[in-house]
Amino acid sequence: MTKLMIFDETTAPAKAKPILRSVRSKYGFIPNLMGELAASPAALESYATLSSLYGQSGLTPAEQQVVLLTTSRENNCGYCVAAHSTVSLNTDLDRQVLSALREGTVIDSDPRLEALRQFTASIVRNRGLVERHDIDAFLAAGFTRANILDVMTGVTMKTMSNYVNHIAETELDDAFQAMAWSKPILQHAD
Repeated sequence: MTKLMIFDETTAPAKAKPILRSVRSKYGFIPNLMGELAASPAALESYATLSSLYGQSGLTPAEQQVVLLTTSRENNCGYCVAAHSTVSLNTDLDRQVLSALREGTVIDSDPRLEALRQFTASIVRNRGLVERHDIDAFLAAGFTRANILDVMTGVTMKTMSNYVNHIAETELDDAFQAMAWSKPILQHAD
């Protein structure tokens, strides 16, 4: 793994500075991930643009967090699970749903969100090679064909940040510490 330098709006390459200023304005701080991405202004702009566009998708803010949390959990990214757990506290995502997403368990209380979780997990696990029954179950839960592409946008965005965090060994920001997460170690029966 390679630690990457964390830039801010004063130390970043010139093309990254305005993006980081915008990030600080939006969040009140520059998350370490964004500071790392600033080493490549193109990477930072790609992530920021995709994030903005994903926010305009046909999924509700809570549904967007289901996709982002599921992708991050499937990709074993503690940084993004913690960050999006924190962000989801400001959406209408039920706390029991959040717990199920963090634990990777069935969302018993909301069949629609469970269908979204399963579809997203299938996309990540199968690298997009989902079965017809996965798509049918997703559509039967009330999602649209356009929502398939919305989910793909979220998976793409999160996979980028998940992989950057793996390579960079991104340190968790203080703002996300209360929701720190690590994938449970499975214990095998002897």
